[in-house]
Amino acid sequence: MDLFEETNDWSTKLNPILDKYKGRNHPLEYQNLYQLVVMVVLSAQDSDANINKIGSSLFEIFPDMESLSVSNVDALIPHISKVRNFGTKANWLIEIAQTVQKDENIPLIMESLTALKGIGRKSANVIMREAGVPAEGIIADLHVIRVSPKIGLIPKIQDGNKVEKLLMQILPNNIWREIGMAISYLGREICRPQPKCEECPINSICLYYKTNQ
Repeated sequence: MDLFEETNDWSTKLNPILDKYKGRNHPLEYQNLYQLVVMVVLSAQDSDANINKIGSSLFEIFPDMESLSVSNVDALIPHISKVRNFGTKANWLIEIAQTVQKDENIPLIMESLTALKGIGRKSANVIMREAGVPAEGIIADLHVIRVSPKIGLIPKIQDGNKVEKLLMQILPNNIWREIGMAISYLGREICRPQPKCEECPINSICLYYKTNQ
């Protein structure tokens, strides 16, 4: 039987990282749902740290969805010009704001979130997780894409949507909300390109650790 087709109680095996990282906020430093949505859109192909640097000044000028909806791309760009692909993202944000209009209209279901410009499944999963609503998927950011195969959860795949789909097939939905962020934090702090395997709380079940001792 192929390694990745074995039936394993992954929920139990991953408990140590669920316990370690459960409830920890996403690294984006937001104060409310509106700020989270804006920062998630800006963070695509950029670092959370870079987005955090511009957040406070950006939200002084555009404090809510309504203020953003009555603005325009040219007014927004100077405040996000240090962000990668800022022109495209400015267009996305203005369109989102004009669609949503007010903070209280921000949707919190997968179908409605992914219908907005610049918000794919990964971004929607982050928004829903941080908002505390029931998960409809699993966060599959760059860390999850890199670390999941190393653990032995899935084969090595670069497409985030395919990674999410595979994880959803093997992991029970009662851990979907937290497991993506837990694996992401594991990748940020321990399972780095030069991993700190001895510090890892799940090294006993990790494929990489077993094959590289």
